[in-house]
Amino acid sequence: MAHFKFGLVHTPLTPFANGHVDYDTYGKLIDFHLAQGAEGLALPMHTGESVSLTAEERKPLLEFAVKRAAGRVPVIANASEAGTAIAASLAAHARQAGAAALIASVPYYWKPPQHMLVEHFTAIGKAGGLPFFVCNDPAEMNEVEFASKSVVDLLGQLPEFAGLIDSSLDWQYMIEVVTVARAARPDFQFVSGTEYMISADAVGATGLLSPLASVSPRLVRKLYDLCRAEKYKEARPQQEDAAILFRLFRDAGVPGLKAGARLMGRDCGALRQPLAALDAAKLQALTEELSAVVSTQAEPRGWA
Repeated sequence: MAHFKFGLVHTPLTPFANGHVDYDTYGKLIDFHLAQGAEGLALPMHTGESVSLTAEERKPLLEFAVKRAAGRVPVIANASEAGTAIAASLAAHARQAGAAALIASVPYYWKPPQHMLVEHFTAIGKAGGLPFFVCNDPAEMNEVEFASKSVVDLLGQLPEFAGLIDSSLDWQYMIEVVTVARAARPDFQFVSGTEYMISADAVGATGLLSPLASVSPRLVRKLYDLCRAEKYKEARPQQEDAAILFRLFRDAGVPGLKAGARLMGRDCGALRQPLAALDAAKLQALTEELSAVVSTQAEPRGWA
């Protein structure tokens, strides 16, 4: 298994037209992210409406992204699913398609005990045979947390287990995971799943999975670079803006991210049902709040 280093990874939206994936726009979107400093692409994540895509739609989407990226950056495949066998089949396909690594969250809807989570992730990781990252986001996943002990258990069972992506904002949990995981395997990677990068970097994060890069890629790039250089005081203005945007789009969700991208001149089409577009009042509020964040004035407009 090749070593994989998780750096600044963007999570592209999925463009739709007439109910189907709009591959012409998807190609432009991939090129845009690469031009804006993405060191990798993870797809389709929840921000890419992964749960609204069938397994058979996700496969050609990944194949297209790998071909479009053409080795410029690694493409990381999201193999998250409710069923272990379905997720494992996506992982096996990801390897065949040329993905560089795998991501999986805890199973949707179900609340399995910790030992079953370890078995679930082991099966996915073995099926893919690629560097494997677990996403921990209890607020989004029925309050199911992948416990620090389970992190160590999975390290013992799955050589491909390369790291954890955490979106919990639970700093005590994050410190505990970094401590116990790196005691077991010094090269274990800890990745921030939110743009609160100053705190995450200080805890030990070496990578960032960034949904906000769909709207403000230059802000994210500058924040990430300053934090990796441990220039936390200089990064404070970027972190403050990123925190405002994080809260804004956490509340607005994927409809907000698609609306935000459109406001920036990058129309990624309609949402797939059952998601609904923002109504006029919410769109106006989003527009005003977004324009009030000074750093957004320096962000690129359109696909250039």
